[in-house]
Amino acid sequence: MVTIAVELHNVEGTQAAMGWAGSHTIVVDRPEGKAGGMGLGFNGGQLLALALGGCFCNDLRYVSSEMNVQLDNISVNVVIELDGDPLITKAATMQVSFATRDGSDPHPIMQRAKETCMVSNSISRGVAVAIELAE
Repeated sequence: MVTIAVELHNVEGTQAAMGWAGSHTIVVDRPEGKAGGMGLGFNGGQLLALALGGCFCNDLRYVSSEMNVQLDNISVNVVIELDGDPLITKAATMQVSFATRDGSDPHPIMQRAKETCMVSNSISRGVAVAIELAE
């Protein structure tokens, strides 16, 4: 089993959070004027959409590398639909386009990336989430 751990801490002088994964960072915040948000970073919904699209972009590269096919012009647009109280994601749609450098059929690469995409597979199959107060 592989594990990934990240940390988030408040950003001094704001109500935003800074997230760390190794040497990489990201700012998480609410829109300006919403619950103390200053619009300094991404909100949770945006991060979810970015996780979906970013993971799929990476998987296109992994798959194309395994198949020995170079890709150009990858474009992934993600739309998530939110509803309810509490607000939850009800649906997500990814529009994907890319070109193969050798002109080969892109469908096998697309299909394999769909089969192996960790984030989309985790969400679509359901993932258990435990939230605990640290001691």
